[in-house]
Amino acid sequence: MSAPAGLRPTLRQWSRLRGMALAAVLAYKARSLFVILGVGFGVAALTLIVTAVDGAERKAVELVEWFGPDAALVFGGNFKKQAIGMRTNTITDADMRGIRQSLPGVSLVVPMRLKQDVPLRHGDRNVPATTVIGATENYAQAWNWPLVEGRDLSEEDVRLAARVAIIGDRPARELFGEDSPVGRSFQLGKFQVEVIGRLKYRGASGGGGDIDDRVILPITTLTGRFNLDRRTYRAMRIKFLEPERMAAHTENLRGFLRMSHRLDPGQDDDFSIITADEILKFLAAFKGGLVAFLGVTAAAAMLVGGFVLANLFSISVSERSREIGLKMALGAPRRAILAQFLLEAALLTAVGGLVGLGLGLGLGQLLTRLGLLQILFSWKVFFLALGSALAIGLVFGLRPAQAAARLDPIAALRGDA
Repeated sequence: MSAPAGLRPTLRQWSRLRGMALAAVLAYKARSLFVILGVGFGVAALTLIVTAVDGAERKAVELVEWFGPDAALVFGGNFKKQAIGMRTNTITDADMRGIRQSLPGVSLVVPMRLKQDVPLRHGDRNVPATTVIGATENYAQAWNWPLVEGRDLSEEDVRLAARVAIIGDRPARELFGEDSPVGRSFQLGKFQVEVIGRLKYRGASGGGGDIDDRVILPITTLTGRFNLDRRTYRAMRIKFLEPERMAAHTENLRGFLRMSHRLDPGQDDDFSIITADEILKFLAAFKGGLVAFLGVTAAAAMLVGGFVLANLFSISVSERSREIGLKMALGAPRRAILAQFLLEAALLTAVGGLVGLGLGLGLGQLLTRLGLLQILFSWKVFFLALGSALAIGLVFGLRPAQAAARLDPIAALRGDA
């Protein structure tokens, strides 16, 4: 169906205006490049903040799912009071037994010790340094960490200080390639251990390293082979029966440990308790700081891009006064002049928005690979970037466009405008 007769001139006029706007953009290449880059940097910062915040929210959900809403992790030492010489192995065997026997709602307690930078070897394959964790039975169950093959640590493994191990995905691949590691042995430090289970790949970083880069031994094997203190632990993983009562469980746990450690009311805790709620609070604070920092950066960059556009378009109006005067003399209405300059601004900022979107996503991918940030792309980012760029063009291009539309045709043709 053809357009009504009254609309045909308007459509033809808009088509001509688009053509003239594109021609003007291509004619002033250097000026157009400055505008595109100015807007692009602002949109890149905006893209980075939106994708980083979305990525942080997704990571928060993943961390809570991995950590478990029904669990607490207790570390020796108070993270909030980093005093020089502060003891970190403050969790004792008596604490572990007391929590198992006396604390209401507890379903599972797994104490842990840690030995870092232990070399592994199998045949001609080596892992120079990995993290070795000593734990009691049901380690994988306590961490909600499925085994892709094999079995978990057992009470007998711990009692006999058996030379057995659950292996993480990374050392399993580096030592055994694509073959199953279960039932095979490898050199851990100066002794041999047999693999009884393999943990599922999780693909995340935690505690300053790759979370899949670990080997789990019975805690008695670790303390005996590496001559570690057997009366204290670095941490305890505790699971509760009623996750909806985690706040009460946490307070009961804190009270029990303070009483067990004979801490006076005015003394600080000599331990730290981490729950899923604590993780969410930390991530919320991190996200807030990220939004504030990148938000200010994005706003400043976009304002700079807008001022660059306004200044260059103001100069363009002066330089193109004869062209504007000629168009008016040939019958072009002022609204057509206004529309052409706004179309030029919108075209340039739209290109700048696409360039900025690419820059932002590229920088986000780089930061993700470096482990500094995780981004999540969605179509919301695309439309927000393009909409912001067009808004810059219309807001900061309006005044120069109005100035062009208000020129006196005779003065413009003489070059006096």
